[in-house]
Amino acid sequence: MKYKTCVSIGEKNPKKLKNVLKKALLKSDFAEIRFDYLKKADIPIVLEDIKKSLSRCVCTLRPRSEGGVFIGKEDERRLILRLIAEYNPFLLDVEFNAIQKDKKLASYLRKTKCKLLISWHDFKKTPNESQLRSKFNKMTKFSDIVKIVTVANSVSDASRLLSLYSIKSENETIAFCMGEQGKFSRILCLHLGSPFTYVSLGKAIAPGQFSLREIKSLEC
Repeated sequence: MKYKTCVSIGEKNPKKLKNVLKKALLKSDFAEIRFDYLKKADIPIVLEDIKKSLSRCVCTLRPRSEGGVFIGKEDERRLILRLIAEYNPFLLDVEFNAIQKDKKLASYLRKTKCKLLISWHDFKKTPNESQLRSKFNKMTKFSDIVKIVTVANSVSDASRLLSLYSIKSENETIAFCMGEQGKFSRILCLHLGSPFTYVSLGKAIAPGQFSLREIKSLEC
């Protein structure tokens, strides 16, 4: 089986980001650009500089409250999300907590017709199955692609999260666990229907993340 991958890129330097992106897309199906690693003033410049590659990029601007490193007010962040949407990337990652609270943002993003990936993370635990399914169903109202990522404190936590793939839905699902106990879910999710799995080129950006080289070595 050929595993589809998305290389997570968290670079502070715009020039280095462009070079790493070029390298990533030579070896991987997609790349995730973590715009929260950049200075706010550099984001418009980078968008213009890499616009020809954005058709294969997942664009993410993660706030600190969601495990990211964006420094600034939430209003500023949402304006930048609007700007990114206008470049029509492969996917724009928008947090469920943000979009459900901001009807104006949701409406604007719908008008741009930018394809959204609605995400939700739990950085401490994995909720029970009922809570996970409830969250999933609410998220599907905002996008055809739903991403739920939690921390696995045991193997059973990861198994419980992967049960989301058994839900009969027209939505694409990306669900896996962070941490060593849930590392296997980053591969198993591909067999269950995830369109890709997140990997690194070098140092992992998230706990338990495989490198691209490790994933490719597992392909049959």
